[in-house]
Amino acid sequence: MYIAMNRFKVKPEEQEAFTRRWLERDVLLKTVPGFVAFHLLRGPVGEDHVLYASHTVWRSEEDFQEWTRSEQFRTAHAGAGSGKPLTVGPPQFEGFSVFQEVLA
Repeated sequence: MYIAMNRFKVKPEEQEAFTRRWLERDVLLKTVPGFVAFHLLRGPVGEDHVLYASHTVWRSEEDFQEWTRSEQFRTAHAGAGSGKPLTVGPPQFEGFSVFQEVLA
């Protein structure tokens, strides 16, 4: 299993626009082999930002890499970076290989 995360430092006054952008977009992940789950997370509030993270779970790192080369990925990210900046800087990517999983 592989977990891919992007961390976003969202300007406090742009939280509504940021979440609306995510909630109103087409979700193409369900059409990609190896996709398991997606979460959009809201985290701590800093002086100049609120931390958000997109969190996707994949069957394998290879499945994630295939997603990043797919037409669905290009379509999903076609408008990224356009329009009014909602974040303090670009997103920060973090990828993790799962070596232990504990389920209920």
